[in-house]
Amino acid sequence: MSKKRSTSKKVEVRPLSLGSFGELQTAMAAAYPHWNGGLWKKETIARLIDLFPEGQLAVHVNGVLAGCALSIIVDIDKLGIDHTYAMATGNYSFNTHEPGGNVLYGIEVFIDPQYRGMRLGRRLYEARKELCEQLNLRSVMFGGRIPGYREHAERFTPKEYIAAVRKKRIHDPVLSFQLSNDFHVVRLLKNYLPNDEDSMEYATLMEWDNIYHDAQSMDTSWSRNVRLGVVQWQMRSYTDIDGLFEHLDYFLQVVSGYHSDFAVFPELFNAPLMSMYNDRSEAEAIRALAEHTVPIREFMVQCAMKYNVNIVSGSMPLIEDGQLYNMGFLCRRDGTWERYEKVHITPNERQAWGIQGGKQVRVFDTDCGRVGVVICYDCEFPEMVRLLALQGMQILFVPFHTDTQTAYMRVRSCAMARAIENECFVAVAGSVGNLPKVQNMDIQYAQSAVFTPCDHAFPTSGVKGEATANTEMVLVVDVDLSLLKDLHHRGSVQNLKDRREDVYSLRLGAGETKSVVAPVNG
Repeated sequence: MSKKRSTSKKVEVRPLSLGSFGELQTAMAAAYPHWNGGLWKKETIARLIDLFPEGQLAVHVNGVLAGCALSIIVDIDKLGIDHTYAMATGNYSFNTHEPGGNVLYGIEVFIDPQYRGMRLGRRLYEARKELCEQLNLRSVMFGGRIPGYREHAERFTPKEYIAAVRKKRIHDPVLSFQLSNDFHVVRLLKNYLPNDEDSMEYATLMEWDNIYHDAQSMDTSWSRNVRLGVVQWQMRSYTDIDGLFEHLDYFLQVVSGYHSDFAVFPELFNAPLMSMYNDRSEAEAIRALAEHTVPIREFMVQCAMKYNVNIVSGSMPLIEDGQLYNMGFLCRRDGTWERYEKVHITPNERQAWGIQGGKQVRVFDTDCGRVGVVICYDCEFPEMVRLLALQGMQILFVPFHTDTQTAYMRVRSCAMARAIENECFVAVAGSVGNLPKVQNMDIQYAQSAVFTPCDHAFPTSGVKGEATANTEMVLVVDVDLSLLKDLHHRGSVQNLKDRREDVYSLRLGAGETKSVVAPVNG
């Protein structure tokens, strides 16, 4: 019986050394036989090794260099996602390398053709991912060539070509490989790499997300864990606004004591003040209540700074140009504030109070991520919340007021659906108790809660936490925003990615100020 000779090869990935430059030149020349640009020079490799030695990787087969991957660290927020290779590398000076940056940026990867088929490129990509995790960087990014595009340029635009590669209708030797290695396309880059005739100077900005990234330890504004303080507010009678302020201050002090990032109040939580106008009609009483809205807002702005917590003020009536609206305020802990509006008005609100619907559909930037606020009935309109998701919303706040359990279940069921279909967290805050002297607000039913998407990283029920029904209390819940990013790219289902924009579309009305771009969760 003859004995077969062993054909096994020893493969090793290790930091690139300047002593291997000769082998690197040989491998690169073989990898780019038709390249019109210049190849790497020894002094350039030396500079990269000096700047960031652990970022320069080589793969060796039986001790011979078969390929390499070069990289630097950049601050992608400074660089911006719309850039060229020259911009990313500081016009090849690599002065864009920032040890305190947030992204491992790949500037080169190649394999000598004689070693292809051994999955060496995958090994280099895996080594980059491990380095990204070790350095606690947000992601790995690079501009990827699309060398197959030139052959298809007469039939496809770059966007169509990328879509065809994704659907595996076309094989691109670079893009197909990158997609199979868990990288996703962030955007199309134009004029990225001069002399790249095969790609017609187009490239795809690719990204792999480090789900273990701890942004807080890097002292960035992107917070991994966000603590929500949801106030389930007891409706009680007040003789004046000072009584309301006293209870607001109490709950904000409690929420702040638990180091919450947000305090969330219910819709029309200030309705007890209408008892002072019980001798008037319902429509007149709520207009009198609207006179207190600005003072309450100013009180909350001061409390946000005093207690170091962002406040979602529930909602209050406000009169503008003679029209009555239901709106609220996001009072940030830095002293700034913005308002949100109830867009969809219930039949009862129109008939009893004459409230008009607002027109604003937008998200808000905070020090704990991008948030949206919809008031009660608005949550029952999925297209409105989807518009917020397409603007990058991570947390949706839903201040609500419901009088019966059936009304509450409409809000709850819709809020849970919004969390699933928009891949976000949803916090709902309602009021409890009775107001015998306030018409149209006499009874309340609520069970405030925080809902999540339904996937392996989240609670099986989709409920992160919930208050005791019809009991005044504060619900304190932590949500991990990093889980959302992983869900967007690796979820069992990917609702935002899998929308059929070729079949249907969604847009804001002509009167809106915020355009919709989709998706933005990178």
